[in-house]
Amino acid sequence: MRDYLLVVALILVGGGIVGGGLAANRLLRPNRPTQEKLTTYECGVDPVGDGWAQSYVRYYVFAFLYVVFAVDAVFLFPWATVFSAPGYGMTTLGEMFVFLGFLAVGLAYAGKKGVLSWV
Repeated sequence: MRDYLLVVALILVGGGIVGGGLAANRLLRPNRPTQEKLTTYECGVDPVGDGWAQSYVRYYVFAFLYVVFAVDAVFLFPWATVFSAPGYGMTTLGEMFVFLGFLAVGLAYAGKKGVLSWV
């Protein structure tokens, strides 16, 4: 129970420090709102038109494919170190071919759907 009390005490102290900093900021900052300060702007430019903009789903798919292949690269480095260990060679080789097979099927599916076209 003593360890839990230590964790609770650290959380309370951390929350007190953050809350104290936010309270000090609110008390010490100048607060002079004007109509010009309250208008919305983007990068210093006055807004024109409405705030709705259409974005393409394709950009999200590109980001998702990047994450998939970044994860692939993350798994390749530990595999290379385990592959050199005695007794694990053929097992890790088979597991990596299964993993790369799943990635190849996903890449083929993305190519069939036309996701990889850059136009």
